[in-house]
Amino acid sequence: MIEARYHDTVNVLQELFDDGSVAQPLAPFDRAAWYALLADAGLTPLIAIASDEANTAALALTQSGGHISPLRNWYSFTWRQLAPAGDAGDVLLREIARQLKSRSHRVTLEPVPDEDGSSTRLAEAFIKAGWRVEVCQCDTNHVLNVKGRSFDEYWISRPGRLRTTLKRKGSKVETRVLTHFDAEAWDAYETIYEASWKPSEDNPAMLRRFAEEEGGAGRLRLGLALHEGRPVAAQCWTVEGGCAFIHKLAHLDSASKLSAGTTLSAALFRHVIDIDKVQLVDFGTGTQSYKADWMEAVRPRYRIDCLNLTKPRAWLDLARLTARRLTLPEVPALAPSPPRR
Repeated sequence: MIEARYHDTVNVLQELFDDGSVAQPLAPFDRAAWYALLADAGLTPLIAIASDEANTAALALTQSGGHISPLRNWYSFTWRQLAPAGDAGDVLLREIARQLKSRSHRVTLEPVPDEDGSSTRLAEAFIKAGWRVEVCQCDTNHVLNVKGRSFDEYWISRPGRLRTTLKRKGSKVETRVLTHFDAEAWDAYETIYEASWKPSEDNPAMLRRFAEEEGGAGRLRLGLALHEGRPVAAQCWTVEGGCAFIHKLAHLDSASKLSAGTTLSAALFRHVIDIDKVQLVDFGTGTQSYKADWMEAVRPRYRIDCLNLTKPRAWLDLARLTARRLTLPEVPALAPSPPRR
């Protein structure tokens, strides 16, 4: 017998992780602490849970205007289900999807990876629960598979202009990589970010708390580049489960001629490859061309739109989705997409 329930607090997720009811996190964005930060930042949780005698699955969601979507913000590289692998987890996810039909006309899940089967798995759960499901690519993730190389071996394969820049200008700045949270260094990061070309932070207080927590756990890699003692570039990385995640990077426009960002990136790549011994470096989402200079592979991120056609509002959304699909250029799938219904 399966029990389904809903919670409006993220505390239940920590309980599920603590007792081993759900699979352990694969990334910072799967942890109960991450969802707690999102809730503290003002998002209203809708935690959907299904359990049988042996297993539990959960979806961390939020709801606005009748539309259900992931509990996430723009700092999240990915969003995925919290569920055991295999048939047992699939049955529980299908039950969550079935129960959600009583709460909403539409569920949109993004950005969902599929290298671990998450997109396929979630789409199939909603299809089998009676939703009309459409899957499309919504973003791109740049990654580096280290493949056992040292930093020097990796660096040889980088574009010539990148290697030349570091050779010519690498001595112009001093780099530091901190593995703990330092308030003064974080203040420097915030000052640089605010003065850089980057858009305004969505929630800088949340990002600071995340850095503090990651620093306390030993996962933070906070990089600074200094010119004549003054910070001119800063980057926030974390390391977890053999993967380095590049969260934030910025440099002062006034220091562009120093190429401090390139020098600092190289220092952080060297640290995570040679010292942390990561197997993967994840540069988050986005199609910025400079990411390809550092990364060697791309992975798609998917949007899964689920419509409950027993509710009239879903038909209007279906018409909008259809019109949008007809006006967009055809994009070849980067990975097999789940079937649409």
